Amino acid sequence: MLFSKDTYTARRAELRRLVGNGLIVIFGNNDSPLNYPANTYYFRQDSTFLYFYGQHRHGLVGVIDADSGAETLYGDEIDIDDIVWYGSVASVADMAAECGVAAVKPMAALAEAVGQAQSGGRKVHYLPPYRHDTQIQIMDLLGIHPSKQRAEASITLINAVVKLRSKKSAEEIAELERAAAIGYKMHTAAMKLAKPGVTEHYIGGVLEGIAHQYGSGVSFQSIVSMHGEILHGYPSTRPLEAGRLLLCDAGAETIEHYCSDHTRTTPIGGKYTARQRDIYDIVVDCHDLALTHARPGVKWWDVHMAVCRLMTERLKALGLMKGDVDEAVKAGAHALFLPHGLGHMMGMDVHDMEGLGQIYVGYDDEVRPSTQFGTNALRFARRLEEGFVVTDEPGIYFIPDLIDLWRANGTNAEFLCFDEIEKYKDFGGVRIEDDVLITADGCRFLGQDRIPYHANDVEQFVAENTEA
Repeated sequence: MLFSKDTYTARRAELRRLVGNGLIVIFGNNDSPLNYPANTYYFRQDSTFLYFYGQHRHGLVGVIDADSGAETLYGDEIDIDDIVWYGSVASVADMAAECGVAAVKPMAALAEAVGQAQSGGRKVHYLPPYRHDTQIQIMDLLGIHPSKQRAEASITLINAVVKLRSKKSAEEIAELERAAAIGYKMHTAAMKLAKPGVTEHYIGGVLEGIAHQYGSGVSFQSIVSMHGEILHGYPSTRPLEAGRLLLCDAGAETIEHYCSDHTRTTPIGGKYTARQRDIYDIVVDCHDLALTHARPGVKWWDVHMAVCRLMTERLKALGLMKGDVDEAVKAGAHALFLPHGLGHMMGMDVHDMEGLGQIYVGYDDEVRPSTQFGTNALRFARRLEEGFVVTDEPGIYFIPDLIDLWRANGTNAEFLCFDEIEKYKDFGGVRIEDDVLITADGCRFLGQDRIPYHANDVEQFVAENTEA
């Protein structure tokens, strides 16, 4: 376990208080076969189970009786066959004692506990499942078909978990700093390798190796591509070409599964062209503008829109946009270049708690999601609070198919200079991303070492760290 028994006990007590009544069932994850039963994917515990119990073993379920306060950890003991292959592990009772749970029972007993609650007319609270084996388990326990389980998950429990996990404690922030330190090693390695002839796939492999060397692995599949206009451009075997840009969006998880998420866009060969620098500097200024706005009480929606206005002003100055800036942003014309949101919450999930439903994590009664293209991809928009961790990740992309579609349909033609935009269809894309902690009076970067991102700093770093 990462934290003390008292930390996990206090978290569960507060969860019980917020939920109020009924039976709270928190499912841990199980091993998942890759291509045959004994060859499994790398095991990753459910983040909410980790938050409340801190235990990494597969096949566990935590249950809290919100009325009586009774707590039970359900799980089967590892048998001798497993011990022969994998070694001795702590008993379920030992794991329960570590995190302050008084009672343990075998997994077969869970059905009885849930059945008694149901027969007594009590609410059984569970979170939206995202794994099929958990969906089968819920169907067996509650009789709810997998197609209906997310819709019937407990909103009370979702809101309670979001409230607790959104604000990071000092000990969680320290763990996120460790994740950022691994991210620094990953991204500076990628920048050093951004030279002609090296393949995207090779760089992706280096990143994954660093993440495993210093933590538990990557926090998501690394994006490494000369085609930065593809938002999730995973690495191919193509060699890097001089004069192009390499977009690298990657992060690490610590051993205890706290995440980092950074993006850098590096000139292959070490120098930005004049055209690349024009676009790159706009993204840098948008990134830095967000840092001046982010503080407790400010809606992230408003920070996102401030970035969109600055981007539109600057693209207008380059001759790529036209007309009134506020009207262009209101119409969503900027989304041709920025079809995603400014950022998302960070924590034990790289998109923290997104599996619970983005409507609960990123929005609230005050701030509701948009259906407008581009803004509909803003994952987080509500008011910032001290202790939140969010990503700051503006970008500018020239997506040929999207440009062609909007031009053919006349979409936002009053704000877009399509003849000039056409000249950038071979450009690719630029994104810059950092992890930001909201403090009492503003915000700060996570990670003591700053991955270079201002154009001069990037060029200097590459020049000083590239072998002839």
